[in-house]
Amino acid sequence: MKSNFSINSALVAGLASTAAMTLFTFMAPLMGISMDIPKMLASTMGAPIIVGWIAHFMIGIILAISFAVMYVPNFSTSNKIKTGAIFSLFPWLIAQILVMPMMSIMNGGTYFKGFFSGSIILAAASLMGHLVFGVVLGFIYKTDSISELKAQKVF
Repeated sequence: MKSNFSINSALVAGLASTAAMTLFTFMAPLMGISMDIPKMLASTMGAPIIVGWIAHFMIGIILAISFAVMYVPNFSTSNKIKTGAIFSLFPWLIAQILVMPMMSIMNGGTYFKGFFSGSIILAAASLMGHLVFGVVLGFIYKTDSISELKAQKVF
């Protein structure tokens, strides 16, 4: 049975996955680290915190759509949670190799000050947050099967 991209499912999965990751980051201070993603985004953009929150959730939705459009059709396994977890390694690597160093440079630091979040502990915490995102994404995202679409008279 072929499957088809579901924008509704991708949007819901993106919002839920980002919310789950955000809840995980709220626990970071209990471990003695700060992972306030919206604040970090807002300060880098020189914008109010609400802009950071909007950017954070927009990134989550874009990642969920990317997962649904590009990753699931090509790399999906029978275990959707595993598929989501493996997918989450890609945005984590991009964040650690490109985004965090870029944010460091924009804030007057160096590439290597931001490389892998500048700390193995922060990079590991970021990995855990991204895995939470991926697991929830894989669990929630559901494709529309062709037979279901025919039953709905979409074709």
